[in-house]
Amino acid sequence: MLYHLFEYIDRVFDLPGAGVFRYISFRAGMAALFSLIITITFGKSIINWIRKKQIGETVRELGLQGQLEKKGTPTMGGLMIMAAIVIPTFLFADVYNIYIILLLATTLWLGGIGFLDDFIKVFRKNKEGLAGKFKIVGQVVIGIVVGTTLYFHEDVVVREFQTPVSVEEGVIETTPFRDAKSLKTTIPFVKNNELRYDVIFGFFGDFLTPILFIGLVIFIVTGVSNGANITDGIDGLAAGTSAIIGLTIAIYAYISGNAIFSQYLNVMFIPNSGELVIFCAAFVGACVGFLWYNAYPAQVFMGDTGSLMIGGVIAVLSLTLRKELLLPLLCGVFVIELLSVIFQVSYFKYTKRKYGEGRRIFLMSPLHHHYQKKNIPEAKITVRFWIVGILFAILALATLKLR
Repeated sequence: MLYHLFEYIDRVFDLPGAGVFRYISFRAGMAALFSLIITITFGKSIINWIRKKQIGETVRELGLQGQLEKKGTPTMGGLMIMAAIVIPTFLFADVYNIYIILLLATTLWLGGIGFLDDFIKVFRKNKEGLAGKFKIVGQVVIGIVVGTTLYFHEDVVVREFQTPVSVEEGVIETTPFRDAKSLKTTIPFVKNNELRYDVIFGFFGDFLTPILFIGLVIFIVTGVSNGANITDGIDGLAAGTSAIIGLTIAIYAYISGNAIFSQYLNVMFIPNSGELVIFCAAFVGACVGFLWYNAYPAQVFMGDTGSLMIGGVIAVLSLTLRKELLLPLLCGVFVIELLSVIFQVSYFKYTKRKYGEGRRIFLMSPLHHHYQKKNIPEAKITVRFWIVGILFAILALATLKLR
């Protein structure tokens, strides 16, 4: 809301310095700073409150090194991440921007579902938590909301330039353009890299086009959300990996929301998407600040309150910026973790049917547990996964020029 307040002050009173709030870079920096302050300054108080309420981690015996030492560690730390995202976003972003509204709704909705899951585990002493089908229903609901908004809302457009943007003697020339309601997306590593969902889905009929598009959004939101949830298994892994992904998306958001940069790099220009840089900055700040207490040995776990929300937020950010086909690179660690579970379960069932005894590909899945079984220190596993995440981020950014 500070953004709107200072915009009003600048417009009405012409107060010196008030115009700085017009700059995305300034507001993004302030959002990241406030996010870090919230998590680091108030984190200890939140942890003490959680401990006082005896909201501790319940641990199943899996035979992992140092596992039982985690028993009783405060969970539901995702509440810290939610607060550190929502508060700075409300303060420094344009809260009337449709993309900001979608991201705030995703944060609160999936965070609420995760909180309910953690609540059942801790207070009802049910280690299974919220039934899987109810989690899926919650993810489907937010997927429907996001998909419907992206398809039908009048503010969700792509700006198409009719002539090149050029700069001569420091003056940006005005160029004719039009705002098009289009279901375009971007194909990585391809020169003419635009794919039109409306054309592809149009083969099935105009009536089915929005249904198929919304179904695709549901699939992406559900998949990435569950991938982040599975990755949250050892100290600092999910938070650190998510911070890397969030920073990469912030770069794409800045480019996609800037007419000059987007055309120079041949990236789809999406009007008003630059506001997502402020949300991404708060997101990265929240994840990094959470690591202050979640780094090995963790003083608090994010629980499903954080992991379900983080995955959903990353998915919706990618969808709004038309970078969903880049998710296998952006979320490479999440994808590897999710595939390790799918392959492990599928192979076990297949060999049990064929040989009467189930066999395994990994010592344990998800993949980070496999390395724990090999007695690699937990902190080393986390840092190595971060390095892999950075490599994926570099590859994702390389798609800006490698086509």
